[in-house]
Amino acid sequence: MLELAKNILQKVSFDPSLFKKELLKAIKWLESKDEVGMLKEWCTHNFGKSYSSILKEVFA
Repeated sequence: MLELAKNILQKVSFDPSLFKKELLKAIKWLESKDEVGMLKEWCTHNFGKSYSSILKEVFA
């Protein structure tokens, strides 16, 4: 599920509201706290500059 979430987030990264919606959905799908942590790290690395406020809000 983690790889699917990454794939979807890359595809919707052109739209901040869609990105946030899909990120919230992805967090619900993930089965463990470890996967959520890996997703947070991946998102920060890939989208930290463009969506820092969204990432801070969602992962708070």
